[in-house]
Amino acid sequence: MAKINGNEIKPGVVLDHDGGLWAAVKVNHVKPGKGGAFAQVELKNLRDGRKLNERFRSEDKVEQVQLETKDQQFLYESDGKLVFMDSETFEQTELDADLLGERRPFLQDGMVAAVEYYGDEALSVRIPQKVVCRVAETEPVLNGQTAAKSFKPAILDNGVRVMIPPFVGVDEAIVVNTELFEYSERA
Repeated sequence: MAKINGNEIKPGVVLDHDGGLWAAVKVNHVKPGKGGAFAQVELKNLRDGRKLNERFRSEDKVEQVQLETKDQQFLYESDGKLVFMDSETFEQTELDADLLGERRPFLQDGMVAAVEYYGDEALSVRIPQKVVCRVAETEPVLNGQTAAKSFKPAILDNGVRVMIPPFVGVDEAIVVNTELFEYSERA
């Protein structure tokens, strides 16, 4: 583990702080009129999801942790556990379904996800930013509704509700942004 200065913390950096692993979510560098500069950092615990606001002065030293990222293929789900297979060693790993959070419905059979490990412990799962889904139900297509930028509600084949353009109908494949939960384009 490497020690870095408090002013070198950027969003996405993982720190060993207060006996836990924390990821920097938001970083705001502040230079007050009186006193030294500091970084106001919003941290998220990678193990239990707690949030913490911490202030690091530029002379403070913090431990930066390097996580190992492995591409793993999703095989199936059983009893709230997701089973992934390492693409290189073909070793299977069971991970808690809670690691994906609200993005869980977008995980599809055979999808390759990036799993971040600290030693042997899996801390997070990142799925691709764009995923192809089918529209299960929506309002019928209306002709002449393309002049103004408007959207209509739709339910996808995985049960997620998104807003789609009026020209997209039932059973059409669309690309959905998994971070913003919104329509990107037709597939």
